[in-house]
Amino acid sequence: MCGAIIIDREDLRKVTLKERAALSAGEVREKSLLIVSRVFEIEEMLQGNTVMAYADFRNEVETGYIISNSMEMGKRVAVPVTDPSRRMIIPSLILDFPGDLQPGRWGIPEPKPGLLRPVPLEEIDVVLVPGVVFDLAGNRLGYGGGYYDRFLPRLNSRAVFVALAFELQVKNEIEPGKHDIPVHYIVTEERLIVSR
Repeated sequence: MCGAIIIDREDLRKVTLKERAALSAGEVREKSLLIVSRVFEIEEMLQGNTVMAYADFRNEVETGYIISNSMEMGKRVAVPVTDPSRRMIIPSLILDFPGDLQPGRWGIPEPKPGLLRPVPLEEIDVVLVPGVVFDLAGNRLGYGGGYYDRFLPRLNSRAVFVALAFELQVKNEIEPGKHDIPVHYIVTEERLIVSR
């Protein structure tokens, strides 16, 4: 499965989600710590002032360490808030992590009511981009909503897109979707892939 282009994106998504769900809590924690250490090797991550990071759920790479470390470094951290009526993402500044957050739509942690603090898109330097499958060219297969594919092109041209993934989520090549926006970096527990 690793070398060939997989035509059926939905099957690939299901298989990969099942593989990721099979990771134990210990494996997720151990691999996430290795990934976090590599994220802070990325120059743009060190230099950027404003980072947008999703809050992990359902066996995703744990992002709490990145959020906490970024805030301790004096960076502004925003989390994505989904607006299903307009099918878009609003980046919202968090001041207290995890205190500002509670489970929102689909169980994904989002700011509590009254704590939406929109961040201007042009101020975002780095975006941690979620996804299910990535390839070596930075192509991504997301969860199917298209939210990030609509959001990423709206950012300034210097913004850097970083995918966090377990090695099992990385394939040599996947068929990109018509509107998919590739990422610049993919960080796994084994390597840092530069795809731009």
